[in-house]
Amino acid sequence: MKIQLVYPSWPKLEKQTEFHLPPHGPVVLAAALPHDVDVDFVDENVETLQIDQTADMAAISVMLTCQLPRAFEVAGLYRKTGIPVIFGGIAVMLHADQVMEHADSVFLGEAEGRMEAVIEDFKNGGLKKVYHYMQDFPDIGLVGTARREILKRDLYNYRGIQMLDLVHASRGCKFNCFPCCNGFLGGRQFRPRPIDKVIREMEAIPNNRLFIVDNSLAHDKKWLMELFAAMIPLKKKWVSHPLMDDDDVLKLAADAGCWYVYQAVFDTSKVIETRIKRLKDHGIGVEGTIILGTDDHDENEIKKLVDFLMHINLDMAEFTILTPFPKSPIREKFKRQNRITSNDWSKYTCDNVVFQPKNMTAETLKSLYNDAWDTFYSDGGYQTKMGELFFKVMKKEILDGTYKRYNPKRKRQFHKAVS
Repeated sequence: MKIQLVYPSWPKLEKQTEFHLPPHGPVVLAAALPHDVDVDFVDENVETLQIDQTADMAAISVMLTCQLPRAFEVAGLYRKTGIPVIFGGIAVMLHADQVMEHADSVFLGEAEGRMEAVIEDFKNGGLKKVYHYMQDFPDIGLVGTARREILKRDLYNYRGIQMLDLVHASRGCKFNCFPCCNGFLGGRQFRPRPIDKVIREMEAIPNNRLFIVDNSLAHDKKWLMELFAAMIPLKKKWVSHPLMDDDDVLKLAADAGCWYVYQAVFDTSKVIETRIKRLKDHGIGVEGTIILGTDDHDENEIKKLVDFLMHINLDMAEFTILTPFPKSPIREKFKRQNRITSNDWSKYTCDNVVFQPKNMTAETLKSLYNDAWDTFYSDGGYQTKMGELFFKVMKKEILDGTYKRYNPKRKRQFHKAVS
């Protein structure tokens, strides 16, 4: 049996340099399929979709709400040729009713231990309209090594630099952050994978640089310490979402190769300033994730926040506009207050205003968003600051003997520069 697995394109942040990481959802899904299923993967963000007329089924993996408009177009193309379409992924779980209008089948939930039955149903002519496993989580021990061999790896680089490979060490999140949907998607209970399986997967990834995509690495200190200790011999360099703010954890994370973290910055408090300083004191870079347009923000507060980020020497900043995604606590609040102004999913890219801000007009918030990017990067731009972070990680790699570069001459020049 042959499946053409498609990851639809979506509009990127206007202010951010465009780059493409190898997607995680499709390779995790592929690992859950029976071994006799032939998978042809197409990532529309880096290549042009060519429909394989010999495919028995099309599977469309959708992570983001803003991918949905293109995903529906892609589904229509397959169905016109008589190829049935099954949908799965995070955005599918958030928009299940609408997705069903464009699909022959919809898979809701985590795939491990379930895809064999789906494929068997299809082979027997009994594919169900919906496979509903929401909040019915499989044994976390069933999560195996993702099938990264389906990726066309040469397509995932930026100016000759190989993009990070994505991997996850846990699922679920006990934190119920106001803009986040994970409580609905992955549950409120922290579900760590067995550490030996995580390490085996990391070892199998040829890339030396990883992105640990867990929603948070701040749940369980004992588990974190065991994970990081096991990672040290791998000499991988990695990025993650927030780390537990604990000196023991931060030291071991740095020893295990932590390169930089994405840290939410939601105010100008001493708590945030201290947390970022502690990360940097351990040699860990920080890319702030800054949501603009909360009910605490007026024009002065946003300007003060940008000044604060520059004052504390944040390495990078990713500014976004508060976006009320389905199943998030903030959307429920805005629905009650009748403040959602658009359900055009193509605008849910986190750089459009799709709700009525409390303390300003939508136009003012959009202008402040643009000004935040321009002000923070006024001294060289996004690429310059990203380059500085890459310089730091390459220096670490050279010192521990893991640095890889296609051009030997440039490697020698860089080695001389940092010696």
